[in-house]
Amino acid sequence: MLAALEALRGEFSFDLTVIDIDTVPALAVRYDELVPVLECEGRELCRYFISDGVVRQYLSRRPEEWY
Repeated sequence: MLAALEALRGEFSFDLTVIDIDTVPALAVRYDELVPVLECEGRELCRYFISDGVVRQYLSRRPEEWY
C-alpha cells in the first residue's frame, strides 16, 4: 500500500504518516488484523490493499469537499 501511495506523489500532493497500530492501543483495538489500512481525515479509504480509484477520487477533490 505504501509503495502504491508513493507512486501517486507525482500526480497529487499529500502528506503521509505511517503509524504502527501496535504502538497505539486504541488503534490496535479498532483495526486489529485489518491492516494495512488507509485513513484520511478520519475516513477509512482502503483496507489490505489500495483501491486506486477511491484514492484518486479522494485526492482529486478540493479540501472543502472532503467533509
